[in-house]
Amino acid sequence: MLVALLNLAYCVIETIVALGIGSVSLFADSVDFFEDFAVNTLIALALGWSLKYRSVAGKVMAVIILLPAIAAVLQAVEKFQHPTAPAVGSLLITAGGAIVVNLLCTWLLAKWRHHGGSMTAAAFLAARNDVLANIAIIIVAGITALTHSGWPDIALGLLIVVLNVTAAKEVWEVAEDERLAAKALAGEEIDND
Repeated sequence: MLVALLNLAYCVIETIVALGIGSVSLFADSVDFFEDFAVNTLIALALGWSLKYRSVAGKVMAVIILLPAIAAVLQAVEKFQHPTAPAVGSLLITAGGAIVVNLLCTWLLAKWRHHGGSMTAAAFLAARNDVLANIAIIIVAGITALTHSGWPDIALGLLIVVLNVTAAKEVWEVAEDERLAAKALAGEEIDND
């Protein structure tokens, strides 16, 4: 739950800064923090649940992940009309803070990554991989400083959104696998409905 709350707190910070400076990549990264909040909350709550109920919760979470991703796409579309560069200093500082939070989450999850099955391993790997996205934002901030263009920020933001949509799809598929496993364990016929 500590990892979930850290992700929620930094989601709020990144959202406020992203909207203030007009950064699509930072806003998309805040979606990723929200996704990590949802995933880690689900893990904390659902580890003891049956496969059937984890399946339902996973599908709900997949839909929840898509909602802020849609908001990030809308922000990118709006920026297409006026691709102004975001404030580089604020972008760097906020992405640097995101690296610190993700490294802390990675450290906290490291001791649990081999306990609790695929869910805890996925949470650890997601936090570790988020550090790479934050490094990409810092690189884009450097490119933005050199070019004074908003296009690198928009491009990275859309890439992060694609990654979040892919994550939502993967969560849905895992939830469907759990639903089928629950049916098999219950001796029910599996009809892929």
